[in-house]
Amino acid sequence: MGTVKRTILLNPGPATTTDTVKYAQIVPDICPREQEFGRLMEDISVELTRLVADDSRYATVLFGGSGTAAVESILSSVPSDDAVLIINNGAYGRRMCEISAAYGLNYLEFKSSPEEAIDLPALEAAIRNSRQPVSHVAVVHNETTTGLLTDIEAIGKLCAKYRLDLIVDAMSSFGAIPIQMESMNIRYLAASSNKNLQGMPGISFVVADKSKLESLKSAKPRNYYLNLPAQYEHFVKTRQMRFTPPVQTLYALKQAIEELKEEGLAERYARYAKSWETLIHGMSLRGLKHLVAEKDHSRTVTSFLEPDCEGFDFQAMHDFFYAQGFTIYPGKIENFRTFRIANIGDISFKDVEAFLSLLDEYLLGTGYSMRKVVD
Repeated sequence: MGTVKRTILLNPGPATTTDTVKYAQIVPDICPREQEFGRLMEDISVELTRLVADDSRYATVLFGGSGTAAVESILSSVPSDDAVLIINNGAYGRRMCEISAAYGLNYLEFKSSPEEAIDLPALEAAIRNSRQPVSHVAVVHNETTTGLLTDIEAIGKLCAKYRLDLIVDAMSSFGAIPIQMESMNIRYLAASSNKNLQGMPGISFVVADKSKLESLKSAKPRNYYLNLPAQYEHFVKTRQMRFTPPVQTLYALKQAIEELKEEGLAERYARYAKSWETLIHGMSLRGLKHLVAEKDHSRTVTSFLEPDCEGFDFQAMHDFFYAQGFTIYPGKIENFRTFRIANIGDISFKDVEAFLSLLDEYLLGTGYSMRKVVD
């Protein structure tokens, strides 16, 4: 097989993949109800669990769908009558609020800055002073809106103090940023196949404490396709999803997991961090500012303020880069004009350097003052 034309995805997922992951999808057709395919899904489930937890105490529940499916599965399946406190410090925290509202859940919204670390004393006060019982706290680990990395270990300790269960959206951190669910007191975690895992989009999953999953069996379901305890119980009994899985995408995910194990999780994060440092340094030389301070940054995706220049137009810049094989992404922050650059996937700092060279070419055409560029 030949190589596939390479494009550099600097959007925050799906990410640039290796040819070996792409070609892993080319397999003989198979009915997903065959035992062979069941064993493949079981292997994937165990490997995903082991990235963040002890597989004797935690389990991974697979779903066909984007990452939001996993988040929705948790929120619609787990809470009972007590309130879920949702930390909203960006578009994806807000999405959890919207999902909860759609299901008519009892939830409290804790608003926090999309640029700055969460005020833990204020969060504790919100829990302690709530007029209704709180049973769960939900938070986005790496807020893809800005690249803000939340201290989930500290929030986990807070949850332990008040005997609350912690729900984490780890969509943009899983597979790169170290997570240990048990020591961080995380009961439920949502992620997907197509970001730091460097697989194909189409698979989401929930990693959860097995005892918590077992306790959900008697709960009255609010949903059908995304019913978390039903999906878990069916998989334990049959090694199958309840409904047709994305077969070829799972073969690609298996290959992506093998490549992550070969590279090493710490080494992958170090590669991402080097690309991020190259990006931040280069953008700073060009007078372009990012929102989140380095001490609070995930080093995987960054929101930059648009240049103060009449000739700048994000869509035009997107189209310029797209024609050169690079994809960039618009911002998603209220009251700020921003765009986002991610540095995840099968890319290196050399790809970021190529992006910066093209950026010079684009900015010169807008009338932006390139005097800010230092050779």
